[in-house]
Amino acid sequence: MNAETLVLGAGPSGLAVAACLAQKGLAYQQIDRAPALGASWRAHYDRLHLHTAKEHSALPGLPFPDHYPRYPSRDQVVAYFEAYAAHHHLAPRLGVELRSAHPVEGGFDVVTSEGDLRVKNLVIASGYNAVPKLPTWPGQSDFQGQVLHSRAYRTGAAFAGQRVAVVGNGNSGAEIALDLWEQGAQAVTLVLGRPRYVVPRDVMGLPAQVASIFYSKLPRRLADALARRTARMAMGDLSPWGFGVPEAGPLTEVETNGRVALIDVGTIPLIKQGKIHTLPGIERFTPTGVVGRDGREVALDAVILACGYRAGLEAILPWYSFNERGLPHHHGRPGDTPGLYFCGFRNPATGALREAAIEAERIATHIARG
Repeated sequence: MNAETLVLGAGPSGLAVAACLAQKGLAYQQIDRAPALGASWRAHYDRLHLHTAKEHSALPGLPFPDHYPRYPSRDQVVAYFEAYAAHHHLAPRLGVELRSAHPVEGGFDVVTSEGDLRVKNLVIASGYNAVPKLPTWPGQSDFQGQVLHSRAYRTGAAFAGQRVAVVGNGNSGAEIALDLWEQGAQAVTLVLGRPRYVVPRDVMGLPAQVASIFYSKLPRRLADALARRTARMAMGDLSPWGFGVPEAGPLTEVETNGRVALIDVGTIPLIKQGKIHTLPGIERFTPTGVVGRDGREVALDAVILACGYRAGLEAILPWYSFNERGLPHHHGRPGDTPGLYFCGFRNPATGALREAAIEAERIATHIARG
């Protein structure tokens, strides 16, 4: 089988690329190993809402419905993806796995679970939530409670009456901690990781994302200074609860370390009220809980690891040199390998869906130019 372009992934990035290619009349094939489009979003916990505003998160060619709230729910986002595919007449081949791809003269030899392909262009848009990160600690095998990754978490109702720690102070970890408290967990502890900026989802009625879009157009040094000041004014000093402040400014922190600010949707007030506790990292497990880096021992029934993911691209592109986080060096544009493109492997403060949409349009334009 031959094709001009192969798009890997039928999540938001892959759908955006396919739609942009189709709009330009370009021939392509699209595959995804999952049985349904938007698989990562379908697998997220029940409480999840889009952390960026719908008006700045739509994919090319179709806005979110007017009746959706500013921050759509998980199910609404999935429904939007389905409507998007129908609107653009996209028909990805689902349940097809890309096993390897190697550059050859004039394109790539691709091996899939349904046969081999020779393609001129290869667009990797499979997302960065492929392989869960599963750190371990001394004594963990002796812990008598449950340890699970956030991918397996659905609702705090399953942990009602239990003592639960959530490891990770990113957006997922903070929201899961909030969900646990709302659903009646006996005690909730948020285990903090490296220093991270914290911002409210809305500042004076405007999404934090809007401020980030504005900052992104300024010189980096000025943008960092303004964003740092805004975060401090909005959230106050969080050091009494163990939150550290990164040395780099907020925008530099995202670009350098890939650590986007925690967009708070209600967790921080509960921490300040003592309803959700914090722990500055785990030193070791005990049979009945954990010991924090500050020496405190916390009794637990369950530990949820909200420690993120890896993209897992090394297996299919073993010849490509990824960065230390397993992510590509170029996004939405050609790199050193002709015909190879990556879309949707960034999580910037301006919004992952917004940037994926921009990248998709750029990729389709590059491919159209031949």
